[in-house]
Amino acid sequence: MAQKSTIYKVELSVSDMDRHYYETHKLTVAKHPSETDERMMVRLVAFALNAHEHLEMTKGISTDDEPDIWQKSLSGELELWVALGLPSEKIIRQSCGKAKAVRIYAYGGKPAEMWWEKVKNSTTRFDNLQVVNFAEEETKALGELANRAMKIQVNIQDEDVMVSVDDTIVYVTPQEWKRAQD
Repeated sequence: MAQKSTIYKVELSVSDMDRHYYETHKLTVAKHPSETDERMMVRLVAFALNAHEHLEMTKGISTDDEPDIWQKSLSGELELWVALGLPSEKIIRQSCGKAKAVRIYAYGGKPAEMWWEKVKNSTTRFDNLQVVNFAEEETKALGELANRAMKIQVNIQDEDVMVSVDDTIVYVTPQEWKRAQD
């Protein structure tokens, strides 16, 4: 019998001094049975880094043709495609063709570095692609914060990220591997 997703209720307060964005999002997050707490928390940080009133979590890990997070215009055009992990060159190419902007948040330490070495030359032609890496020790610490009902405060300033749940704070420093061309 197939396992069902675990539902997490999240109140995500974002204070992004870099973009002047200050909002609280009430999210119901379905954590797929194969998804780790670490990946789910990276997904929430990626949501915070791109927070917008039209940003949405998708079916993500359970579908091949959707990102983890997306933002669509009012007319249904795909404005932002956010993917986590280490997507194949084919997925990168397809997503860059579908959306105005694509952001990949890689994590996992050495495997992420090896993936980037393998795909980086093939990504140079995509002006709408940004690739960001999170350090393994930071994402593992994020995973330890996960619980079924969370109030998360994310503060972003000078591209540094502070994530707090209850009395625990984790600092995340996104490392930009590829910048999108404006």
